[in-house]
Amino acid sequence: MSDFTGKEEYQELFNPKAYLETYFHLGAGSMGDECFYFLLKELVAIFTSGKVKGDTLIDIGTGPSIYQLLSACEVFKNIIVSDFTDRNREEFNVWLKNQPGAFDWSSVLKHVCHLERDRMTCQEKEERLRKTIKQVLKCDVLKANPLDPVTLPQADCVLSCLCLEAACKDYEAYVTAVKNMTTLLKPGGYLVLGGVMGNTFYTVGEVKFSGLDLNEAFLRESITGAGYVIESFQLSRKTETSVEDKADFTAYYVITARKQTNS
Repeated sequence: MSDFTGKEEYQELFNPKAYLETYFHLGAGSMGDECFYFLLKELVAIFTSGKVKGDTLIDIGTGPSIYQLLSACEVFKNIIVSDFTDRNREEFNVWLKNQPGAFDWSSVLKHVCHLERDRMTCQEKEERLRKTIKQVLKCDVLKANPLDPVTLPQADCVLSCLCLEAACKDYEAYVTAVKNMTTLLKPGGYLVLGGVMGNTFYTVGEVKFSGLDLNEAFLRESITGAGYVIESFQLSRKTETSVEDKADFTAYYVITARKQTNS
């Protein structure tokens, strides 16, 4: 897809309910269970490793989703979520406030709790996450301070999943976005980045959105160039074909990188 989906189109056309229904029902061939299972497994491994932990985690491009935070809430006291579109933040708040009409995350909660060896019930996990989330903010990764006009102390971890390949028009914008996000992170803190490769489009409802076609070499270069040491780069090639009409990604990844203390 050649036409880039810009900020105005996202604000006007992105439907968070349709996005959740399309991509986030585990076991229903949604996003492609293969991709979703991979992301969940890697995020559980990262946040149960004992290495990535601290007081504050900032999630950039949260969307209306909670899956990426379910293990993080066990090892961070405060989680700050953020998204560009008003409707995504509104949908997230419906879940956060446990209001009628919130998306049913039960299949995802059950799977994550199982991966964590059922140390708590799904209900306990969901409530733990709600209590850990302290702010829901607007973000724009293309701003020097992505959370402008809010200024926060630097965090112990910055997390972002399935965001930058949608928000960035080209490789130059991606490099800029990573550097902007890095300003939110303490020296020695961790960047956790999850997403897809080979993606040029994805659909939400009847609307097609653009994607930036990423590859491993570029990802490594952009992250190390922003002042990180990559500690883990987990990559898996897509083998299932159930979602090819919805999105054309070819692989998925989760990266853990540590911000150098002199950057």
